[in-house]
Amino acid sequence: MNTVKTEPVQALQKRTQHRAPHLKLDISKLVLHLVLIIVSTIMIAPFLWMVFSGLKDISQIFIVPPTLFPHPWYWENIHRSLTAMPFDKAYFNSAYISVSIVIGQLLTCSMAAYAFAKINFPMRNLLFIVFLSMLMVPEQVTIVPLYIILKNLGWLDTHLSLIVPDSLFSAFGVFLLRQFFLGIPRDLSESAYVDGANMWTIYWRIMIPLVKPALAALAIIAFLGTWNNFFRPVIFLSTTDNYTVPLMLSTFKGLYVTDWTLMMSGSTIAVLPVLLVYLLLQRYIIEGITMTGIKG
Repeated sequence: MNTVKTEPVQALQKRTQHRAPHLKLDISKLVLHLVLIIVSTIMIAPFLWMVFSGLKDISQIFIVPPTLFPHPWYWENIHRSLTAMPFDKAYFNSAYISVSIVIGQLLTCSMAAYAFAKINFPMRNLLFIVFLSMLMVPEQVTIVPLYIILKNLGWLDTHLSLIVPDSLFSAFGVFLLRQFFLGIPRDLSESAYVDGANMWTIYWRIMIPLVKPALAALAIIAFLGTWNNFFRPVIFLSTTDNYTVPLMLSTFKGLYVTDWTLMMSGSTIAVLPVLLVYLLLQRYIIEGITMTGIKG
């Protein structure tokens, strides 16, 4: 009788012991998610304030206590912002400059990364270290000699001054793709070489399809960086028709500094393409970055 009574008690104790770690784990996950939600809300609050302020009347900006949502909604502020300055031209300039730089970086960085990862040549590692050291050099240090070179080429106040330097050189892009190329087994290229494939065929038809996640990540990072770049356009461009979105927004700020609704609406229009690109393609960034350190 004692054995019959103790068996259910022992089984209950075992089940309780098994449930306790799972309960602790669930509570820790719940606390972590709550903290992340609170922090995310705090970080996204200024962005939401900018978006909704762009749809308010100027009198609603200074209401005390402040309100987040407009009442009523002034959708015409978007049209006023677009027509106050030639934002359509700036959008086109930023779009084709960003796309051109992305295409150029994908081609040049992938070639250089493939050479550093898969081709044996004298002082390869030393040259890569020297090349990578450019990541530690601030852009402000090289902007003066770059300005002189572009002036001698006659490229100042043209979009070539923005496209060519960034397309031909990106130390970060080479580093990112090189680490990804290192994760590809050498047997693939060696077997293709035995079958009669030359270096270009191996690079273009075998290696490039295998590094698509890294290429996608580099493309997104390059696009976001180029679209948001203000430093080089403000130095190299002087004609309004050549302005990019950040430069046009800066001019817009100088003209409409007291009209907060137009300022908020213009800022929302400027940041919207970048936000959409990141939200739609963020998984490629995560996949490309996380798989960079894997070696075969």
